[in-house]
Amino acid sequence: MKTQLIAVSAISLATALATPAWAQDGAPVADAREEPEAEGQRGSEFDEIIVTGRAGTSDLRKAEASYAVTTLSDEALRITNPSSAAETFKMVPGFWVESSGGEGSNNVRARGIPTDGYSSVALQENGISVQYDGGLGYLNADQSFRFDETIARVEAVRGGPASIYAPNAPGGVVNFITRKGSENPGGLVKYTWGNYGLNRLDAYYGTSLGDNWGVFVGGFYRQSDGMRDMGFKAEKGGQIRGTIDYNDGRNSFALDIKHIDDKVPFYLPVPLTYDADGDIADVPGFDSRSDTLAGGDTRRVDILNVGQPYDFDLSEGTHTQLTQVTLTGSLALSDTLTLESRTRYKDADILRNAVFPTGNVTPLDEYLASLSGALAAFPGATELRAQYASDGSVLTSTTNGNGLLIGGNLLSVSVPIEEIITDNRLVAEIEAGGIHNLALGFTYGSADFRFDRYMGTSLLDVQGNARFVDVVALDANGDVVGSVTDNGFLRYGSIYDNVSMGAENIAIYGGDEWQITPELRLDAAARWERTNINGVVAQKTTVSLGDDTNLADDNVLTGSGAFTPVDRSFDDWGWTIGANYQFTRYAGVFARYTDTFRLPSAGEYNGNPERTDQRSIPIKMAELGFKYGSPVFDLFATAFYSKFEGVRFTNYRFNEETNQYDDPQVVIADTETLGIELEALVKPADFFDFAVQATWQDPQYKGFTYTDQAGNLIDYDGNQLIRVPKLALRAVPGVNLFDGRLRAELEVEHYSDRYPDIANNQTLPSYTQLNINVRGELTENLVLGLNVTNLTDELGLTEGNPRAGSFDSGDANADYFLARPVFGRTIRASLGFKF
Repeated sequence: MKTQLIAVSAISLATALATPAWAQDGAPVADAREEPEAEGQRGSEFDEIIVTGRAGTSDLRKAEASYAVTTLSDEALRITNPSSAAETFKMVPGFWVESSGGEGSNNVRARGIPTDGYSSVALQENGISVQYDGGLGYLNADQSFRFDETIARVEAVRGGPASIYAPNAPGGVVNFITRKGSENPGGLVKYTWGNYGLNRLDAYYGTSLGDNWGVFVGGFYRQSDGMRDMGFKAEKGGQIRGTIDYNDGRNSFALDIKHIDDKVPFYLPVPLTYDADGDIADVPGFDSRSDTLAGGDTRRVDILNVGQPYDFDLSEGTHTQLTQVTLTGSLALSDTLTLESRTRYKDADILRNAVFPTGNVTPLDEYLASLSGALAAFPGATELRAQYASDGSVLTSTTNGNGLLIGGNLLSVSVPIEEIITDNRLVAEIEAGGIHNLALGFTYGSADFRFDRYMGTSLLDVQGNARFVDVVALDANGDVVGSVTDNGFLRYGSIYDNVSMGAENIAIYGGDEWQITPELRLDAAARWERTNINGVVAQKTTVSLGDDTNLADDNVLTGSGAFTPVDRSFDDWGWTIGANYQFTRYAGVFARYTDTFRLPSAGEYNGNPERTDQRSIPIKMAELGFKYGSPVFDLFATAFYSKFEGVRFTNYRFNEETNQYDDPQVVIADTETLGIELEALVKPADFFDFAVQATWQDPQYKGFTYTDQAGNLIDYDGNQLIRVPKLALRAVPGVNLFDGRLRAELEVEHYSDRYPDIANNQTLPSYTQLNINVRGELTENLVLGLNVTNLTDELGLTEGNPRAGSFDSGDANADYFLARPVFGRTIRASLGFKF
């Protein structure tokens, strides 16, 4: 979103800049916007200086970039008040974001990327990755990040040079740039209330120490019931950061220390059905916008295991305990040569506990009939009965208002990780047939982590805060002679992993930005990277815990005592070349071609240490862009193409009969995407503006054919990539009143049809969501904010049921199915005091 408030921030920045390289030596002046602007008149975001996706000594204005980049200013972030990192991605064209999982563990895709999480999009703080591998198997990069008032601005680069200057970033880099005392003196105390039990306090203070030094401290603390009703305090915790920085104009230094201790829930798909018209509707007794299956019954449970029971505590949610130390700086070795260094050390313990609904939503009678074979396990048994595990009361088809049952995996994953990342580069400016900005860099990343996973599969009824259900076997007299379940569990130990792994990465890269003429610039860069993956993975065995009165403990997965070593190495290299031509200061075109890669992740070996199908994935990308700015109209338009070659697609399907995942089928195929991104801002008057961000793309599978277990040849060539819409549109009309002291926006988000399976057999229908943002300065110091999300309580689905199969969903054409909707209407109001 680009607003009047955003544009105003560019005035002071633009006046402080030296004349850019292209405009030196008598370069033509052909745009009225180059004339000095009167105080209070709009400036242009085209003059913002870009630091992400490049390496060089000279300032680069956004208008001159030879790649697609979106900037989110302090004003844009403050009025939208995003609740998570993923929410900020919605303001960037080219990204498809699923933020319905909560504050952490969301999915981000860019320009047809066929992988989930942050595996191909780098999440950065101050130019260095929060996590070297952002898709490290159940450890998404956003679990180690919290958005708060200490973030000053954001730069988002799609494709292009992102994969050269950052690891694991073929889809792009989103760089969150924090405040510094030397640059952002002053302070803020802000209280936020939300209609879901939210109470949050943000605060920061920064000041200069003399001419060159600055200090800054800030953070937040909050509690809430969660965006869905969990029945207990689901969010609790916060973060604090402190920074000291130095900048004398030639040399700079910053030490940033951040600590997070925060619990947030991870929201999963919920049951849904269809109404008489065939439209998606709520299951009776379950509000898909605010309810969740997790709740009191599943909050604190002992999951039986070999030896001591596993203490499953759902109130832990995704619990991040992290300390991060970042040291950045630049040293001028001469007038033309500079050494830049960024180093980050992270020590984190991240736990994720959640209830994953699995299998199919099934009417009670049908479910009991499917278990008829279990009667043979109990001599004398003649029938099965469902009853609540907590009190033994009988469950019938009318007890809970819908008579439905669902499997629920109580999954706990612990990933302690210690990581260091250092990126060091020499940058120089020389004259030789024009001006060259040269960079030569070296990146090293080392991570040691554990991956401990344990799960029990339970049986739940379908209601908000679902209850455990037992299935008991009765004899002819109606007496209980055995039980299929135990305290609501169908199977203890349905997943078990014990992994100790290390990943060591080195990369060498170099680039040249060559200003040939004031109007024309060429740039080229290349990267070579190698990853070494070493560790051990526990071998598994199945045991019985010895209770003959139930079936739940008969097949418990546990470690055998033996371990399988992992020792793999992969390397590859990629390159990019681009050109930018400026017709005027605020109009130009660019073109770029990139041939890059994505190396295998250490997380791919967590459950399968002997796999041999991993290799570097070749990625080819091209883009052609146009940018134009005037006092009334700004436009960025980028056409793009991407191709991923030899991607491994795995079909995970949870088997309700065995209560474990079937052996997955793997298909190797390509993906290919053509599309266009648009960012436009119309500002006909000071009191009104209209911003649009839009992405249209045609993401397809190529060569996706395989033979299924029945021997049938399946061909999904040309099908649409799962979960990615062809059209994503965000339109924002805004008004500015009282000399800009009050701004109000209406956000209109629209997403076209998507599919949760590669077969495209199940449709996630298009939906439109409305949001309202208001920010007003009551006085010079007091600021009031209001954010209403999903104003009309729209039912929009972002994800299907991955556990029903990603190739051909088992939920397709069923009366009941699982999907993850966007959150219902939420209201947040804030009052801030600036000083």
